[in-house]
Amino acid sequence: MKAKKILFITQEMTPYVPDSELAAMGRELPQEIQEKGREIRTFMPKWGNINERRNQLHEVIRLSGMNLIIDDTDHPLIIKVASIQAARMQVYFIDNDDYFVKRLMAVDEDNQEYEDNSERAIFYARGVLETVKKLRWIPEVIHCQGWMSALVPLYVKTAYKEEPSFRDSKIVFSMSDEVLKKPMGKNFGECIAFRNVDASVLEGFSPEVTFEELNKLAINYADGLTVPDTDRFKEFVEYAQGKGIPVLGNVSAADADDFAGFYDKVWSAGKDEE
Repeated sequence: MKAKKILFITQEMTPYVPDSELAAMGRELPQEIQEKGREIRTFMPKWGNINERRNQLHEVIRLSGMNLIIDDTDHPLIIKVASIQAARMQVYFIDNDDYFVKRLMAVDEDNQEYEDNSERAIFYARGVLETVKKLRWIPEVIHCQGWMSALVPLYVKTAYKEEPSFRDSKIVFSMSDEVLKKPMGKNFGECIAFRNVDASVLEGFSPEVTFEELNKLAINYADGLTVPDTDRFKEFVEYAQGKGIPVLGNVSAADADDFAGFYDKVWSAGKDEE
């Protein structure tokens, strides 16, 4: 049984941000999967270092306008879109004045991590899911790439589990080499609260939730895990395997066949073969 619709939720993608292993995966993997006959949608944050004019981003008014409440504060959701013509691929961008405008990626101009990176990840996760609902598109597999997408598995399997767009979706979470030094913060439990999600999902973690624990939270609600190096990510591989979650290891953006097969494996789990 093949997964025909793949939703890519990444944190980096060339040519919009500087080259990195994750940015290469964000750019190359969706194209390769699309060329294999799968239908895709791709999302990334509208980081402040993305040049809107050069990359021809424009706002999608019909998708924008919703307010997302995080820690009792309203944050307007703005959706922008651009096209990578050579790949015949459209990219949706999640934007907000508080979290992204005039702000870089995980760290600022002085190489200091933003204090509200956890809130930015919450806004991004919920922003993507709300936008996919408006698109009336039903992904069979959701591929989350990097820490910025780490809260998507939690929300899909809890707050959004009855939504028609996500009711049957399976989730693959990909870890990267990027590491955040600062924890998620003392009020992380309050910030993630939405519908039936509250601080109880963090039971067993430290009070401020470390970066390592954020990744384990993603694994807790994922249906598959991928890592660029099995040995280097041994702790997380063993954590996933201990929960019966399949792992695809030692993969990069070039391994589109391996990813496609993994999507099918995850999608078919628990289903009758067609």
